[in-house]
Amino acid sequence: MKVLRYMLIFIPISFICKFLNVSPSIMFVLAALSIVPLAGLMGEGTEEISFYSGPKIGGFLNATFGNATELIISFFALKEGLFEVVKSSIAGSVIGNVLLVLGASMLFGGLKHKSQSFNKKVVEVSSSMLLFAVVGLCIPALFTHTVDPELLNTRYEGLSIFVAVVMILIYILSLVFSFFTHKHIYASANEEENHGTAKWSLSKAIGVLIISTVFIAIESEFLVGGIESLTESLGLSEFFVGIILIPIIGNAAEHSTAIIMAMKNKMDVAIEIAIGSSLQIILFVAPVLIFLSLLFTPMSIVFNEFELIALIVAVLIANRVSSDGESNWLEGVQLLAVYLIIAASFFIL
Repeated sequence: MKVLRYMLIFIPISFICKFLNVSPSIMFVLAALSIVPLAGLMGEGTEEISFYSGPKIGGFLNATFGNATELIISFFALKEGLFEVVKSSIAGSVIGNVLLVLGASMLFGGLKHKSQSFNKKVVEVSSSMLLFAVVGLCIPALFTHTVDPELLNTRYEGLSIFVAVVMILIYILSLVFSFFTHKHIYASANEEENHGTAKWSLSKAIGVLIISTVFIAIESEFLVGGIESLTESLGLSEFFVGIILIPIIGNAAEHSTAIIMAMKNKMDVAIEIAIGSSLQIILFVAPVLIFLSLLFTPMSIVFNEFELIALIVAVLIANRVSSDGESNWLEGVQLLAVYLIIAASFFIL
């Protein structure tokens, strides 16, 4: 976290550069370097609040604010009409979490502890829900790609809204499942995650959370404003920016937390960060973005064919690797290898 503290210097630098009207590409880089430590502070703030609110509410806050950065970035991208960036960032978050984060956690945790075990029941529930969520997210796209375009009409726009409503309802029901009807399944993981005492007062934690959110919103506008300039100057596609760069920028602090937990032999926490965050992206963040797009130009929830394949493959592999309740460094390498292949494929688009 000390490195993240030093990176806060990029916040005033980005404001000065914005005042001096430097190139949008430079503003993208400065905003990205500013968002990473701010996301880290936001995560630290929610972690401190969890000591006062209890494990259940604390875990919910961690998951919610862990994805808040990406939600804010995507909102400004929606405002600018960068729908492909928004949709690819949704797919990229899921792919990054279940391949990059989970893979790195298993690799570094496995190198230190050889073989690690985790709560199989919790992972089975989360993995099954993730598989359902991805299938639900893919159905509108599969429908569009298989039906003759001439047969589609304006009513199709309502399909995205309907799917978003169903996703939100499933998300609410999943909270009821984990917090109330089947909370005993998650008891051990929650206990492991919440050892220790608070370092900050409740008022300080809430203040840090609010201030971090405000600055992330400002920096996100700088970031989105430089996307088109960056893609033109470096020859990158919007797909690569959305599916690789934005998820890494928005979730860098959360990713490092998962790896640290794995190295401390807390694989339950690491896996829940990876899979739980992916679930919330699909079941909560994606529907919210669909609803927010109605304020500007309605956005469909249709992904291109390669995004669909990458999503389904990532989730299937993650399900297979985590199905036995144990992990090792080789499984981590396998997940990372798939992620690198996917990233390279989007790079050349």
